Amino acid sequence: MKYYCTPNKKDLKHAAADEQSVILYERTNKKRIGSVGAAVKEELLTRKLSPINRAWDLLSIALSVIAADHGSTRIQSSDGWARQLDLKIAVAEPEFWSSQKDLIERQLRFLTTDMWNLGFMEGGFVPSEEQKSERSEEDSVLLLSGGLDSLIGALDIASNKSRPYAVSQVVLGDAPKQSAFASQIGKGLSHIQLNHNVRMPLEEPALSDRARSIIFLAYGVIVATALKAYNEGKNIPLYVCENGFISINPPLTGTRLGSLSTRTANPYFLKMFQELLVAAKLHINILTPYQFSTKGEMLRSCSNQEYLKKNAHIATSCGRYRRMGFQHCGRCVPCLIRRAAFQKWGFKDQTEYKFAKLSKNDKDHALFDDVRSAAMAVAEVRSVGLDQWIGASLNSALLGDVSSYKNVVQRGIEELGEFLDAMGVR
Repeated sequence: MKYYCTPNKKDLKHAAADEQSVILYERTNKKRIGSVGAAVKEELLTRKLSPINRAWDLLSIALSVIAADHGSTRIQSSDGWARQLDLKIAVAEPEFWSSQKDLIERQLRFLTTDMWNLGFMEGGFVPSEEQKSERSEEDSVLLLSGGLDSLIGALDIASNKSRPYAVSQVVLGDAPKQSAFASQIGKGLSHIQLNHNVRMPLEEPALSDRARSIIFLAYGVIVATALKAYNEGKNIPLYVCENGFISINPPLTGTRLGSLSTRTANPYFLKMFQELLVAAKLHINILTPYQFSTKGEMLRSCSNQEYLKKNAHIATSCGRYRRMGFQHCGRCVPCLIRRAAFQKWGFKDQTEYKFAKLSKNDKDHALFDDVRSAAMAVAEVRSVGLDQWIGASLNSALLGDVSSYKNVVQRGIEELGEFLDAMGVR
C-alpha cells in the first residue's frame, strides 16, 4: 500500500493514482482522503507550546506511520501478516530525513514486522512565527499512559524533586485516569493529552496499533523541545516507565512468536530511536528507569506507597480493556503480569477482573490461550532453564551484554509462576 502524506491540501493533487492521500494536521470530509493529527496541532498551539521545526518533522513522520498502520489491513499481504508500506512524507527538512531513511525504516520493521519504504519531500508543517509561545519550566518529560507502570514512574520521579511534564496519548476509558493521576501527583503535574484521531478510508478499519510507540515518543519529543530548559541548551530526560519483563516481552511459546509479541518499549527499538534523536541533534535522552525491574519489584519499591495502595487498582493494564466494557479481563498476558505483581507486592489486589478464578478448567479460564501459554512458559523454564526457553528473543548483537535482561526475564517468569501456582493453574 502506498501513501502520500502532506499538511497542505493543495499538494494532494500531486499524489499518484495508486497512492492513498493523507492530510496531516487537518480534517477532511472527503471519503477518499485520510486524515490524522488535527487535534494534536490544535492542542499544542492552544497551550502556546512552541516546539522546534525538526520536532514537528518527527511528529509528521510518526503521524504518517500511524495513518499507514491503520490504513492497511494485514489480510491484503501475501502471507496474511507482513505488509509492504510505502510512504511519501512532507517535511521541512527532506534532505536531513532522507539521510536517516535507513535507520527509521529499520525501527519500523522491528516495531511492526512490516516492510517500510519512506521518502521525504518539501512542504512540511512549520508553525507561524506570529504564534505566541510560552516556555514551560519543567525539567523533564514523562509519558503517562494511565497504566500502572507509568503511575509508579510518575510517583517516583515527582518525589525525587524533578518536575516532569506529563504527556499522554488519549485512549478511550483512560483519559480521566491520566488527568486524575497528573493532578494528584506532587503538587500537580503539567499535563497534555494528545489524540492523533486517525481516520482512514477503509470499509473495515484495520485494528493494527503496533506502531503506537513511535507516536508516543514523538509526542514526548515535541513537548520536550518546547521547554525552557531545552531552549537554554540543557539535555531533557524523556522517561519511558515500563517494567523490564514486558518491555522485552519474550514470546511465551513458539506459536506466539511475532504476531502476539509486541515491541512497544523494547530496549532495542528505544536504542534505535535514541540514535535518531542524536542524529537529529535533539538533546533529549530516553530513560527507562525500570528496565531491570519486574512489575512486582516496581510496586514494592515505589516511593509513595500510601498513594499507590489507594490508587493502584484504578490504573489500567488489560490488553482487552475496551472490549471487556472497560473492565480488566484478568486472563490476558498484561493482566496476568499485573496480578502476579500484586501478589509479589503483598498488598490485596482490589481490581475487579471479569475472569478472576483462573483455576476453572474451561476455555474462559485455565484453558484460555494466554493462560495456557503462560503456564507452558513457566513449566518450560522450570524444566529446561531460561536460556533454552528464551532462544533468540534477546540478541547480544543488538543489545550487547544481555545478562541483566535475562535476569529480569527470569524474575518475571518466577513472579508469573508463583501467581499461577497460587491460582491452581498447572
